[in-house]
Amino acid sequence: MSAAATLVLAFAMSLDAFAASVGKGAALHRPPLAEALRTGAVFGLIEAATPVAGWMAGFAAASWIDSVDHWIAFTLLGLLGARMIRRAAVGADGPRPRRHSLRALALTAFATSIDAMAVGVTLALIGADIVTTALAIGTATFLMAALGTYGARWIGPMFGRAAEGAGGLCLMAIGTAILVGHMLV
Repeated sequence: MSAAATLVLAFAMSLDAFAASVGKGAALHRPPLAEALRTGAVFGLIEAATPVAGWMAGFAAASWIDSVDHWIAFTLLGLLGARMIRRAAVGADGPRPRRHSLRALALTAFATSIDAMAVGVTLALIGADIVTTALAIGTATFLMAALGTYGARWIGPMFGRAAEGAGGLCLMAIGTAILVGHMLV
């Protein structure tokens, strides 16, 4: 796979992490740069690991991974999105937090990266260099998630709960798009 194709793949894989990180950042009270970098690191590490897991599964599990990955992503993103919408609708008790729990970040990152596992299977089939590709995907996702979280620093105060609700809708839309995309193929 060429360097240009690797870069395009890396940034394409990071777009749903960007959308999710904007929603996560909007739920926080003016997330500091350290939280944006932490979010980027969690998303980047998980997004880099999932294609490696898919690559390792290779041919043996390709049909199994492809048959369930979209359902897992749809369910997790739907639940996370519904939770964000509910929180936006009823309001949070007290001030908004300055950071998310590691568990919440990891769950969101995993949900947005499940499709990368199927990409990993494809990379194994075409004999791509998984180390270079996974590092590119992880780096692009780190940058996009950190930018999304930090950018939400200005979105959150301006739009408050509406931004969090919109973030929840985005997560649900990403999950639905993954599901529909797999069902139409």
